Amino acid sequence: MSSDASSSGVALEGLDHVEDYIWANEGAGSLSWDRFSHVFDLVQNGNQAFRENHFEEAINYYSRANNIKPGDSVILGNRSAAYSRIGQFLKQRPASASEYKPLNGLDPTMHAELALKDAEKVMNFRNNSVNPYILKANALILLEKYELARDVVLSGLQVDPFSNPLQASLRNLERLAANTLRRSLRKPERSDEFDCTLCLKLLYEPVTTPCGHSFCRSCLFQSMDRGNRCPLCRMVLFISPRTCAISVTVNNIIEKNFPEEYADRKSEHESLTNFGVDLIPLFVMDVVIPCQKFPLHIFEPRYRLMVRRIMEGNHRMGMVVLDSTAGSIVDFACEVEITECEPLPDGRFYLEVESRRRFRILRSWDQDGYRVAEVDWVQDDPPKRRAELQDITNNAAEYAESWLRRAKEAARQDRRRLEKLLNVEAMMPTPLDPERFSFWLVTLSDRKPYEKLELLRIRDTEERIKRGLVYLRAAEQGYRVR
Repeated sequence: MSSDASSSGVALEGLDHVEDYIWANEGAGSLSWDRFSHVFDLVQNGNQAFRENHFEEAINYYSRANNIKPGDSVILGNRSAAYSRIGQFLKQRPASASEYKPLNGLDPTMHAELALKDAEKVMNFRNNSVNPYILKANALILLEKYELARDVVLSGLQVDPFSNPLQASLRNLERLAANTLRRSLRKPERSDEFDCTLCLKLLYEPVTTPCGHSFCRSCLFQSMDRGNRCPLCRMVLFISPRTCAISVTVNNIIEKNFPEEYADRKSEHESLTNFGVDLIPLFVMDVVIPCQKFPLHIFEPRYRLMVRRIMEGNHRMGMVVLDSTAGSIVDFACEVEITECEPLPDGRFYLEVESRRRFRILRSWDQDGYRVAEVDWVQDDPPKRRAELQDITNNAAEYAESWLRRAKEAARQDRRRLEKLLNVEAMMPTPLDPERFSFWLVTLSDRKPYEKLELLRIRDTEERIKRGLVYLRAAEQGYRVR
């Protein structure tokens, strides 16, 4: 028996019924009678809620049953069906409905992914049964992964060639493929239906919200930096750039029918995420030198936008400090690479970064609220006596290692200090790279911003190593060199 057609144009088949839980599901004594009875009641209550179209209530019952008896194919299969039914309902719901009755909760894509996860687990237990194939195919249809859904349907028909739901699904998928081919042969007229209502340009990487509105992915999340509501109907959205999927069908229609305009939008987007060899976005905070590793919390909307763009590109930005006397950014700074990026529930980003190369800023300008700079990458001048510099570096490395041993021994009772020393030690480069080693050497001691800025400007590797050794001896003797 088939359900109503989803908004994707493909009907979901075989989701009208759920399995009852019976003693035969148990096997020989895998649960005590009391625990089995509790699981039985939870599944029966979930099935009753499912049949009354109370799918969220049904999922709650199935999840509680799964906590008691995890991995049960009947429980997971019923929950998968309930997730798919909610996803189907949200896809069918017209956008206008959310304007007078907004819904909160997971979007259709998340429900479909949860349904797929449960269906795949059921298939591992019962691959000789047709039901897991029905569940998995329906979840893939909700995710608009029609080719994969067709493969699953064909696999299921090998198990049961006479399965009515699978036969109906195959017909629906083949009808969709034929309709898509016919539509591709007639090019639709360009209209504002394909425009983002935020940037008023052709949709690029379109995202359709649970309330049915479509925006460019970057436009939507830039808007959500100021609140987690749909920009049109103000429905509360529980989505993030990491979990929100691009609408494959809408994107394919746009790319195939408006190729030139799509190419222009793609080029425009890439110019914002791939800055080029000599361009870099700037995070104005502090002076950083190469060979450092530290965490960052990004909370300002302009920098959250910058970080999202960086993560779509090369994961790198510049760290620069503001000159308080001149009121402008200083001329030297350091590139950092984002090695970890975790979006937090309140919209902030938790980052872990490692500093890489230094550069001199030639010019800078504002772009969407943050600064971008044209830079000249800086290296030390070639040494006049390379062998002598290598000897100096090797001796400095030996001293630094012995200094670290003494410092760690002295910090045994100071957990924070010991952890900091271990983190610095882990960043130690090979002495065969004297320039990079010279920067690491000065990170062993705490330096003031103006001292670190001066170290960035120095182009003599030997001079920087000598200063690093002076700093270490001063730190060991318990006073700061002025």
